[in-house]
Amino acid sequence: MEEGDSAVRRWEDLDNDILVKILQSFDLFELTSGLAQVCSSWRLACSDQLLWKTLDLSVIKSNFIKIPLEPYVYVDCQSDKTLTRLLRIALNLSRGNILTLIFHYNLYVSDDQLTYTAERCPRLKRLVMPAWNRIKKTGICRAIRIWEDLESLTMPSIANPPYVMEEIARNCKNFAELKIMGPCDILFASTLVAFLPNLKVLSVRCTVLSKGALVIILEGLKKLEVLNISHCLITEVPPSSPRKVLTKLDESILEKASRLRKFLTCMSDSCIMCQRTRNDEGLMRWYKYEEDLWKVDEVRSLAI
Repeated sequence: MEEGDSAVRRWEDLDNDILVKILQSFDLFELTSGLAQVCSSWRLACSDQLLWKTLDLSVIKSNFIKIPLEPYVYVDCQSDKTLTRLLRIALNLSRGNILTLIFHYNLYVSDDQLTYTAERCPRLKRLVMPAWNRIKKTGICRAIRIWEDLESLTMPSIANPPYVMEEIARNCKNFAELKIMGPCDILFASTLVAFLPNLKVLSVRCTVLSKGALVIILEGLKKLEVLNISHCLITEVPPSSPRKVLTKLDESILEKASRLRKFLTCMSDSCIMCQRTRNDEGLMRWYKYEEDLWKVDEVRSLAI
């Protein structure tokens, strides 16, 4: 080398910590686009656990149409293949380090995709999966049995909640937080009390919530610390009368809730979210609103 020349460093010789720092600014699609195939040092950096604490698939939606029979959606074959490919690459790179997994409410995962995912992120602590249309009872139960460290779940309202809650109670000893994106009726509330008596945080915002279910939650979940019922349509069915929507909470409810560390409510006529819940009759049509509005929650640990 002649005087004045300087050594040219190759990309593969870049310090791993620096390379990981650079890769932290890349999105999911960039990380899974083939960077790991450049060389062994790049693959090592692409697999660093700092990049894979969270697998955020909330930017991906299924290409689907609604159908009148179960599972009520038909997902395009190419859409399924794209998700499967992305999962395969991301989960291989993550090396089992994923702690938080987030799906979009219009991303309809199949049983096979869920099982594949569960087996490759066994240390999962938080799952956000608002759409279960294509997942069978056996599929979700198999995943929950793998996720023994699960602490937080965001899920849709389902017609038969006991089997899920029983599986969580049996396998997830540190489970503490639940968000239900859909109506919470007396069956759902009773199921929570029966199987998850140690629940600490519950959010049932922007949906239909019966007063009876609210009473069961407040009386039965003795260890509950935080309850979010913001923007809910709270309903009551008096004897021999039609259902009515409450405009405010009565003193008996407020007294029962006074033991909580946080009781988050909003029933204001001037509140835009309350108006939207009423307009959608308690079944929020998130696709009508701002792109990421569904991710919002007044409970910080449940927001995305």
